[in-house]
Amino acid sequence: MSDTQNTDAAGAPLPEDYEGALAELEQLVQHLESGALSLEQSINAYQRGVELAKVCQQRLEKAEQQVKVLQGQLLKPLGDNGIED
Repeated sequence: MSDTQNTDAAGAPLPEDYEGALAELEQLVQHLESGALSLEQSINAYQRGVELAKVCQQRLEKAEQQVKVLQGQLLKPLGDNGIED
C-alpha cells in the first residue's frame, strides 16, 4: 500500500494524521450542509472531502494492520510447560 499524498488535487496540503483529517472533514460536512456555499465551492469542498476520507481510510487500514501484528505477537501458543516457545 502506498503512503498518502501530501496534497489534494488542488495542491492544498492534507493532514498527515487521522484526527486532523477527520476534524477537517467534519467541518467540510457542516459547511456543505449549511447550504451557504456556492455550487463551485460545494464541488471543491466535496473533492477535498474525498481526499480527506482517503487519508482517514488509509490511516485506519494502517492501524488495523498494526493491531493484527500485535495480536499475532501476543497470541502465540504456549509450550507444554506454560512458557513460550
